[in-house]
Amino acid sequence: MEGIVEGLIDLIFPPLCAFCGTPLAKDGKVEICQGCLRNIRFISPPICPTCGLPFPLEMGEDHLCGQCLQRQWHFGSARALGLYEGTMREAIHHLKYSGRSFLAKPLVELLERGYPFIDYGSYDILVPVPLHPKRLRERGFNQALLLGKAIGRREGVSCRGFVLKKARWSFPQISLSLKEREENVRGSFSVADPAAVRGKRILLIDDVMTTGSTVNECARELLKAGAGEVDVFTLARVV
Repeated sequence: MEGIVEGLIDLIFPPLCAFCGTPLAKDGKVEICQGCLRNIRFISPPICPTCGLPFPLEMGEDHLCGQCLQRQWHFGSARALGLYEGTMREAIHHLKYSGRSFLAKPLVELLERGYPFIDYGSYDILVPVPLHPKRLRERGFNQALLLGKAIGRREGVSCRGFVLKKARWSFPQISLSLKEREENVRGSFSVADPAAVRGKRILLIDDVMTTGSTVNECARELLKAGAGEVDVFTLARVV
C-alpha cells in the first residue's frame, strides 16, 4: 500500500528538479534533471595532485601545476567536484545569495556522479570555513556548514561547525588579486576549540575555491592549533 500511495503522489505531484524545476522521474537518488546534469563539468584526471586544478587535456598523468611549483600551501591536497560554471555556479549562487538553503542537499548528492577521489571515512572530522558574525546575520546561514553537515550525514563523518571562527572582517575577495586576497584574509581566522582538532586528520569544507587563499589561511590556523593534517574539499573550482 505504501508503494501505491507514493506512486499516486508522484503522479499527481511529480518530483521536480531542485535546480530548474523541471518534472523528473523519481529514482530516489539525485533530485536533478538530465539537462542540468549535462550542464555540469565534473572534474576528473589529469589534475594537479596538490591543489586539484584540472588540466585541459583528457589524456596524461597527474602533475604539479605552475602555481603549486611556486606557492606554499598549508593544506595537503585540495579537491573540487566540478567547475564553477553553468548549473553549478547558478546553484551555488542561489544557495548563498537567494536564501535557498535546501539546495545544499541536492548539491551534495552530486558526489555520486563525480570522480570518487576522496575517502571521507579516512578523516576524523569535517570543518566548514566559517563566516564573520556580520555576514552570518546578513545571510542567515553558513553555506559551508550546510554542505559539511550534508556530507557528514551522507558519509558518516562528524561535522564540527564551530571549531573555526572568523573574528576579523575581510572585504569580499571577488575583485582582488592573489596577493591582495592573501593579505585580506591573513589573521581573519582562529581556532575556537584547539582540543577538537589536536592530532586530527581534518577535511576543510567550502563551496568554491578560487585562488585558495581562504582555505590556505584556515588550514594554517588549524595546523598551528595542533591538527595532524588538513585537506580541502569544495563543491566547485574556478579555473
